[in-house]
Amino acid sequence: MASDRIFGLVATLLAFAFIAGATQVQTSFLSDPVGPKFFPILIGIVGAISGMFMVLRPDPEPDWPVLRTFGALSVAVIVLVAYAFALKPLGFLLPTTLAAGLLSYQISPRPRMAALAGIGLSVGLFIVFKFALGLGLVVFPKGLIG
Repeated sequence: MASDRIFGLVATLLAFAFIAGATQVQTSFLSDPVGPKFFPILIGIVGAISGMFMVLRPDPEPDWPVLRTFGALSVAVIVLVAYAFALKPLGFLLPTTLAAGLLSYQISPRPRMAALAGIGLSVGLFIVFKFALGLGLVVFPKGLIG
C-alpha cells in the first residue's frame, strides 16, 4: 500500500507541474477557440485525478520481483540505450541484430536460437521499415559501403 501511495503522490505532483507548464504555453492570435492550453491542462487534470486515486485507494502491497529480475531489466535497458546510440554510426542491421539477439538470449538462454532471432528480426524489420513504410534507413555503416 505504501508503494502505491508514494507513486500516486509523485504522479500527482508531476501532474500539477505539467499543468503549471501548460499554463505557460503562448497563444497566438490565430489559435482555435479552445486554445493550445486546453489539451495539456486536461491531460494534467486526468493525471492528477489518477494519482490522487492511487493515494486514497491503494492496492494491497505487491510481491516485488527478486533482485535477479532487476538485474535482467537493467541489462535490457543498457542494451536498448546502446542500441539507440549505435544506430546512426553503425547502420540498422548490425545494431538491430545484436540488440535483438541479446534480448532474445535473456528471454531464452539458447545462443543459437537467440542469434537466429536477432538476424531474423533485423532483416524482417528492415524490409518492413524500408519497403513497406518507406523509411530512409542506412543498412550498414557509411564507411563500409563507401
